[in-house]
Amino acid sequence: MGAWSHEPFGNDDANDWAHGLEDANDLSLIESALDNALEAEEYLEAPEASEAVAAVEVVAKLLGKGTQTDSYTEKVDEWVKSVSARPDAALIAKARRTLERVLGENSELRELWEESGAEDWLDSIRSLQSAISA
Repeated sequence: MGAWSHEPFGNDDANDWAHGLEDANDLSLIESALDNALEAEEYLEAPEASEAVAAVEVVAKLLGKGTQTDSYTEKVDEWVKSVSARPDAALIAKARRTLERVLGENSELRELWEESGAEDWLDSIRSLQSAISA
């Protein structure tokens, strides 16, 4: 895992995924990342989980409650300001379920962070859960 931070955009997979936002004018890329994580058969691989966490962060940003703002989110923040679409209740609920899946028993990303002993990642996910809670 090419990660340098516990934050949603603190890894290669999330940043690679974010480049697709530049050409998007709706929330379909976000929904697709959430669906990929939720529809993973038995085991959720780290790349899909990282993309899904990044997508949830974008949902939070669209709600005005983002948890990460730094040089890694500059283009995402610009996209959020430029797009008129906003997440509806169904997408927000899907984002909540996605984070539950990322934290679940069959999640490679959770396993990798647990093995590293980094509690910061779990705190980051909890902050993200709070940001998208009703």
